[in-house]
Amino acid sequence: MRPCILKILLVVYLVLFGVTPLWGESFKAPESPSFPSLISSVRIHAPLDFCQEPVPLDRYEVRERLEKELLLTLWDRPQVVLWIKRSNRYIHHIEKMLKQNNMPDDLKYVAIAESALRPHAGSRKGAIGFWQFMQGTGRKYGLIVNKEIDQRRNIFASTMAAIRYFKELYAKFGSWTLSAAAYNMGEDGLESEILAQNTDKYYHLYLPLETQRYIFRLISAKLILSDPEKYGFRFNKEDLYPSLKFDRVQLECFQTTPIVIVAQAAKTTFKVIKDFNPEIRGHHISIGSHSILIPEGRAKGFHARYQKLLSKWTDENQRRVYVVKEGDSLYSIAERFNLPLRALAIWNQISLSTHIHPGDELIIYPNRAKTN
Repeated sequence: MRPCILKILLVVYLVLFGVTPLWGESFKAPESPSFPSLISSVRIHAPLDFCQEPVPLDRYEVRERLEKELLLTLWDRPQVVLWIKRSNRYIHHIEKMLKQNNMPDDLKYVAIAESALRPHAGSRKGAIGFWQFMQGTGRKYGLIVNKEIDQRRNIFASTMAAIRYFKELYAKFGSWTLSAAAYNMGEDGLESEILAQNTDKYYHLYLPLETQRYIFRLISAKLILSDPEKYGFRFNKEDLYPSLKFDRVQLECFQTTPIVIVAQAAKTTFKVIKDFNPEIRGHHISIGSHSILIPEGRAKGFHARYQKLLSKWTDENQRRVYVVKEGDSLYSIAERFNLPLRALAIWNQISLSTHIHPGDELIIYPNRAKTN
């Protein structure tokens, strides 16, 4: 490895650990922030709480577990930077909803630890969204989850579902700390361990290793985000991602409607509408009533523009229903009508790998044929 690369890696290592390089001014990073040492970072003083429930720092193993999670979190400084920057976009809305429902403010750190505030975050087990709901759990607490809408990705709907779930957990366990542990491992599993170990104190329970770490991950997020400068994270206002500001419009869709029509009516782009409404799957809004977010200040005149654009689009895009015949494939149908294969899949909200069968009906817009 070249000496210059070794030197850069050494500087990164030293800076992360709060150590000043000894070779003076001969090498400087583009930015020279002052990071606290790792030793000072884990000097945590009582009292400390999670959801106003005390953390027993006087117990050495509790302190050790917390210090481990805090050090691991601080090691991943890029992730923490993104936590802080994204928090400015979303966390106010979560805080407001928790307060309106008389819930502890600290529960907001669950969303941060679960998804890093990414609407499309997913796990190997199939959990999705800000609060990482599985499909069944999401539906149980009021979320729409189907091939057209997945409200696990909606900050407002998923936060409301999390509030309902936490209320139920607290009613069962009588502790927010245990409720958060149950959120991680499941209430049945936690209830079984409480019975088997004859204690209902989280810090006394021997739980699956992920759940043993979970509360300390939440507390680490709380410590850092409550006082980022203490841990060497210094931001100007312009460094943070803009707060999510929007107008809300109600759409009554009597037919499957292209998102691009909504975007044009809101004087913005397809991508912006998708980013504001990550729960909408694909390229269309399904038949029914929908509450749609559009950029702030675009609601005035929206519905008039929308109706005009939709009428024009409908007139210009007369569709026909094609009944699949024996031997047909998506490729052969697209070729027959001189259509883009991808467009055919988008119109019918299917993937290119979908198997079609004789008798299936496909929507086709003949006048959208490719121009040669």
